[in-house]
Amino acid sequence: MSWRSERIWIELIAGSRKTSNFCWAFILFLGSLGFLLVGTSSYFGRNFISLFPSQQIIFFPQGIVMSFYGIAGLFISSYLWCTISWNVGSGYDRFDIKEGIVCIFRWGFPGKNRRIFLRFLMKDIQSIRIEIKEGIYARRVLYMEIKGQGAIPLTRTDENLTPREIEQKAAELAYFLRVPIEVF
Repeated sequence: MSWRSERIWIELIAGSRKTSNFCWAFILFLGSLGFLLVGTSSYFGRNFISLFPSQQIIFFPQGIVMSFYGIAGLFISSYLWCTISWNVGSGYDRFDIKEGIVCIFRWGFPGKNRRIFLRFLMKDIQSIRIEIKEGIYARRVLYMEIKGQGAIPLTRTDENLTPREIEQKAAELAYFLRVPIEVF
């Protein structure tokens, strides 16, 4: 989502609150809970899950391994739920021709550096760069080249833009900023 006028361009960046992240966190939670219940039911000799009778799974080594996988899965699931609730990666890009500045803001993990705020002068922008890698793991990323600072990504690496969409986005931004486009 973006908002544009003649002098200001603001692009909102979606963070980790995506449908796929909700689905993965939920599936991982249910799967790891199942592993943990099967492991503990083999230890206590009771059927916590009716699909697997506890007599079929012995505690050592199968029950221990199932419990370990269940606990590990719960940790990973809780990590995903935390990133979703903190909305890590969300923020905005603001290009202001009137003031001659570019502001890039992202939310990080809680702590001292939770707010990531970068500010550059527009005269330091060298170009807009498109990086396209095709194949099994296709990757299309838009970067902003800054003098003395290197490349700063403007799109998420997991954002599935078609080549036409990323080229159009790069062309519009380069025209707005009056800088050239580089393709890698």
